[in-house]
This record gives sequence, C-alpha cells and structure tokens, in this order.
Amino acid sequence: MEIKEYSIEDIPAMIRIWNKVVEDGVAFPQDECLDEVSGKDFFAKQSYCGVAVENRQVVGLYILHPNYAGRLNAIANASYAVDSNYRGKHIGEKLVLDCLEKAKELDFNILQFNAVVESNIHARHLYERLGFIHLGTIPRGFRMKDGTFASICIYYHEL
Repeated sequence: MEIKEYSIEDIPAMIRIWNKVVEDGVAFPQDECLDEVSGKDFFAKQSYCGVAVENRQVVGLYILHPNYAGRLNAIANASYAVDSNYRGKHIGEKLVLDCLEKAKELDFNILQFNAVVESNIHARHLYERLGFIHLGTIPRGFRMKDGTFASICIYYHEL
C-alpha cells in the first residue's frame, strides 16, 4: 500500500469514501454529502490531501488544513476516512503517520483534533498510541445521525 498526494483521478473514490462516513453520522461534523463539484472544490481547498492506494484503488484518505486563521495558523487539523471494506488493516494508522509528517513539512507546530466522538474507541486508541494527548471531553458536543448527542474529545500532538 502507498500513501500519496491525491490527484484529480482519485476524487470520485475520495468522495465515495468521505460520503460514507458522513452518511453513517457518527464521526464527521458534516451532515451533507459531497457531489462531483463540491467534492473537487472541498479537496482542492485543503492544505494537503493524502490517499492510501492499494492495487491502484483508493482505500482511504485524509485532509489536512489550518485549524485556525491568523496568529493561530500554526495549528493544523485533519480528518481521516477509510473505505469500510478495508477497515481493520491499519490503513488509518498509516494515514495518521503520513499526516503527521506532512503537517511538519508544511510548518505546522501542532496537529489538533477538535471533535473525536467519545465512542470512536478505535480512533481514540490509535491517537493515544501515536502520542496524541487527550486534553478533555466536551459533553453532548456532537449531534449523532439519530439526533442524540455524544461527547467529544479534544486531542493534540506536537510536531
């Protein structure tokens, strides 16, 4: 498997993988899916997008961008998505590790996650194993697809 910068040819698969996470309604803050036009624009606006490719097929991706503007723009934020057919193969870990390297290359000082849903145990364990520090939990900060609210955790990693 290879992690590389995305290309235009990767966008349809990226949209499909991203939209599945949005539709599941338990991880990403977005509640509207991307289409061909909005997806192309969304990925182009990021500081960097990496894709995991196996057998010439996109099986995961990440987006990386500033978490804040102005004097706080040295803090990055990222989101990760893995094709549901490929979960459990450590693709997420490879994406996070690549993202940490890329964030440092882009002169970010910190990678911060603002809203990791508390019940997303696999992601939380991965982040903690990779050295992310759990800053705290915000009760009822995330509206789940079913309308209930879940707590969110804030993490950061110095680069």
